[in-house]
Amino acid sequence: MPISRRTVSGIVGVIVVLVGALVGVDKVDGGSDAPASSASSTVTGADSAGSSTDSTWIDASSLPAEAREVLTEIDHGGPFEYPGKDGSVFGNFEGHLPHQASGYYHEYTVDTPGASTRGTRRIITGRDGELYWTADHYETFQRIRR
Repeated sequence: MPISRRTVSGIVGVIVVLVGALVGVDKVDGGSDAPASSASSTVTGADSAGSSTDSTWIDASSLPAEAREVLTEIDHGGPFEYPGKDGSVFGNFEGHLPHQASGYYHEYTVDTPGASTRGTRRIITGRDGELYWTADHYETFQRIRR
């Protein structure tokens, strides 16, 4: 008995929802409050050592005040505003950061003023101490220089 298109569409829809739940997709407002210099910044083509000709950097002092506060919270081990989410494993499923074993990266929420959700801003930490900033919910990253 052949499978109908409707059944296939339903199965695909369920898979998309499940993958979204596993990845931790949030409903976010459409705005981005990224610094102007990060509009096209991304970390791509990086190897496991983190070297990349495409990677861009941002000084911690240039981050929004909310991001600098989260850096301080990370340094002190918390407390974090979203304890169920902050410090959770970041999967790097899109491959924008250097490839590492599962569990290598962790994510932390950076409040977005005026957002009714967690917003789009995150700091990602690597096991070896590297820090990444994303203002657009994992579309682009900048490595944080302290």
